[in-house]
Amino acid sequence: MTTFVLIPGAGGAAWYWHLVAPKLERAGHEAFAVDIPEDDPVLGLPEYADIVEEAIGDREDVVLVAQSMGAFTAAMVAGQRPVRLVGLVNAMVPLPGETPGQWWDITGQPEAMRLADERAGRRGGFDEGIHFLHDVPEEVLEGATEPRVPADTPFGQPCEFDGWSGFSVRSLIGTGDRFFPPSFQRALARNRLGIEPDEIPGGHLIALSNPRGVAQWLLEASATSPHPDDSPT
Repeated sequence: MTTFVLIPGAGGAAWYWHLVAPKLERAGHEAFAVDIPEDDPVLGLPEYADIVEEAIGDREDVVLVAQSMGAFTAAMVAGQRPVRLVGLVNAMVPLPGETPGQWWDITGQPEAMRLADERAGRRGGFDEGIHFLHDVPEEVLEGATEPRVPADTPFGQPCEFDGWSGFSVRSLIGTGDRFFPPSFQRALARNRLGIEPDEIPGGHLIALSNPRGVAQWLLEASATSPHPDDSPT
């Protein structure tokens, strides 16, 4: 039985994964989302990683799954313990030593979003409804937890890990992501992870708009990833 540890994006609300986790459990696995109080200015990336590590405990067959900014936390956790797989979902893929605050300009995300918006006839810059919620069903949004505004603390802290080696990594792109456009994400996966990403329909909050597709991708990806004990020494 694999344990899927689901890391949310900015804000840290475990609720984001509430439609995916049951589908993984019905397939015979353990799955839980880690709630991280990212609105607390006392906490930063090291504490986020500690919270996830504590939630994992002594489990051995672990798949880390990270949405968006959660990739920074997943990278640090995977650098500290064996995992079967890191699954990155519409992710802010970091480099070692990079801070979340630096990531935007270094990767060119603002310009990539602007160009995608221009081609689609969207104007006015970032809008939560247009870039995040456009494909999330109303009935899902009605059950949403109160959104958290992430504190500034982690945005100035380096992601302390040695790089994307020593463990399996897969990347999933939502083809309807307006915040991290697919072409931007493809280049990010190729340049920073050295892999071709997988793609399914869905926007940036794909675990809410296409939870079945995300769960199926995770099951297939984990089934083809070696157990840490099977890795050569």
